[in-house]
Amino acid sequence: MASEHSPQIGIDRGIVNREMFDQANVERFSYKAKEGLTAEVVNKISDRKKEPEWMREFRLKALETFHNKPLPTWGADLTKLDMSKITYYGDPGVKETKNWEDVPQDIKDTFEKLGIPKAERAYLAGAGAQYESEMVYHNLAKEWADLGITFVNCDEALQKHEDIFRKYFMKCVPPTDHKFAALHAAVWSGGTFLHVPKGIKMDMPVQAYFRMNAEGFGQFEHTLIIVEEDAQVHYIEGCSAPKWEASSIHAGCVEVYVKARARARYSSVENWSRQTYNLNTKRAIVEEDGFMEWVNGNLGSGVTMLYPMSILKGRRARSDMTGIAFAGPGQNQDTGSKVQLLAPDTSCNIVSKSLAVGGGITTYRGLVKVGPAATNARVKVECDALLLDEKSKNFTIPDMQVMTDKVEIAHEATVGKISTDQIFYLMSRGLTEAEANVMIVNGFIEPITKELPLEYAVELNRLIELEMIGSIG
Repeated sequence: MASEHSPQIGIDRGIVNREMFDQANVERFSYKAKEGLTAEVVNKISDRKKEPEWMREFRLKALETFHNKPLPTWGADLTKLDMSKITYYGDPGVKETKNWEDVPQDIKDTFEKLGIPKAERAYLAGAGAQYESEMVYHNLAKEWADLGITFVNCDEALQKHEDIFRKYFMKCVPPTDHKFAALHAAVWSGGTFLHVPKGIKMDMPVQAYFRMNAEGFGQFEHTLIIVEEDAQVHYIEGCSAPKWEASSIHAGCVEVYVKARARARYSSVENWSRQTYNLNTKRAIVEEDGFMEWVNGNLGSGVTMLYPMSILKGRRARSDMTGIAFAGPGQNQDTGSKVQLLAPDTSCNIVSKSLAVGGGITTYRGLVKVGPAATNARVKVECDALLLDEKSKNFTIPDMQVMTDKVEIAHEATVGKISTDQIFYLMSRGLTEAEANVMIVNGFIEPITKELPLEYAVELNRLIELEMIGSIG
């Protein structure tokens, strides 16, 4: 399921313009909650969505958990995030549609600039678009819908597929897991529900894009993916927000259930603005002979704490986890991967790349937990960091808990700087110093970009190049 393309960073900067992500529309709300998180806000969300009573109770209980749990004291500094100044729900007043032409022009223009629905027309089986707290567009090609695939927003899934939704919703990531899982459970809205029936192999990906437009806002989409036995799917996620003065928060939640002999790939490029705290939670449960792939690109946000996790529950379950984090001036990218191996013959391969420039901070924070029943388990972890100047920092914090002797565990980590000899050599071949720096960075991140869909790989490359302009060289 890997991309056949491995696009290179070029010096022509015409493909991705940073302004298309940073530009905000005039606010549009048919309803906007008061700032701060209270039972009144949570009840209003449930009322407006006409939810069953069990969901209202679920939200209110999660709200109590949120208030009772402290902020994490490890990782990035979250003390400057004033939770009382955040708006936790806002309805843009747009009825979701399957027809792109019915989306209001200002919202449509925003997504057109970001490549939606151009990508859908080119190579996707389906696409969704969320604006603020609600999905405004969701569509699945008829050929796939006719095979029994369900691709709708989570609010609709709760109403029309309540039994299966309730069976899986926040069972992989319970609200008690941590403070921001509880926050998500209290105020979640929108997102994607994707169910692939037994034996259906989707050879075209589906995509959802989440856009947060308003200042001082929070977005809490829920993604629930169920891949039944012998089925296959590739889900692509994109995220962005404009540049504002006030802080925003993103605390989405992704749950993936990979059944026996099924395969799922989750590709994501999260490109929030510098004022955004990206506190997302992603987790998968993988059954016998199942295969879960995570491919993540993180840049843009001022603070990120994100650690996709695979729970390898069944014999011979596997997971590949590939990620890149980029931190520029004022950014702290605290990212990594987690895996629990619970059954015999399970295996995981983790590759992490990080770059820091202009005083940015990157951290690889990983957990490998091998249970006593996971005999013959195999894990390989490779995390490499590239510092582009003397001011930037990188940290590697692995945690390995191995409860059986019959395992193969390997971990390697490197931290390096761009060599002046390399720069001199490339400049002697006619490149400018900036071009030489870009070429070296391109080679460093190539193992990651080759795993992304072509359009996202190009976007990620260009964004990193734009972040580098004026910082080095």
